[in-house]
Amino acid sequence: MVATRAPEDAYTAEPFVPDHGGLTALRRAAADCHGCPLYRDATQTVFGTGAPHARVMLVGEQPGDQEDRQGKPFVGPAGKLLDRALAEAGIDPGEAYVTNAVKHFKFTRTEPRKRRIHKAPSLREMTACGPWLAAELAVVKPELIVLLGASAGKALLGSSFRVGELRGAVLEREVHGRPERLVATVHPSSVLRARDDADREAAYKGLVADLKVAARALA
Repeated sequence: MVATRAPEDAYTAEPFVPDHGGLTALRRAAADCHGCPLYRDATQTVFGTGAPHARVMLVGEQPGDQEDRQGKPFVGPAGKLLDRALAEAGIDPGEAYVTNAVKHFKFTRTEPRKRRIHKAPSLREMTACGPWLAAELAVVKPELIVLLGASAGKALLGSSFRVGELRGAVLEREVHGRPERLVATVHPSSVLRARDDADREAAYKGLVADLKVAARALA
């Protein structure tokens, strides 16, 4: 049984997560999630998508402006760059499952055009959304999880996670008696934010190098 509403100060998606069912049931339930205040300003819930039993799951931070409008993760510029990097590393983007640690777009508005500018989710918001990510992992059961950026790493490995310290290596942990393997790298949006072409190219090569570690772990 799933509750239809949680107390305003609850800060957890747990009451909205179905007790059973596959990705379709999860996606349908997540559309009505009010587990934290982010749902109020977002256009819609942006749930994960991709192969239902993918060998690799890619976890980002949160939806961006285009993702919020279209209702799908990684459909903006960062997603296009990620697809290119995955293919170059030897991972078929079409055979992966992609999602975010947080399912609603958090943003601020700028004047005068009132553009929506990404704002990083808080640890409290990531924790509140954690039950959705846990449910996705339980259903998909990927052989490998690729953490795209600091927020994804903190969501699964704790607040002390640092991308610079752990990127490009195969990490291991155990969840409910089941081993999980993870590879951390930067979020593709950080490549796009590089200062100039030289820095952007170096950042992109670093992303591909980390993804090649993931590809070898899957081989």
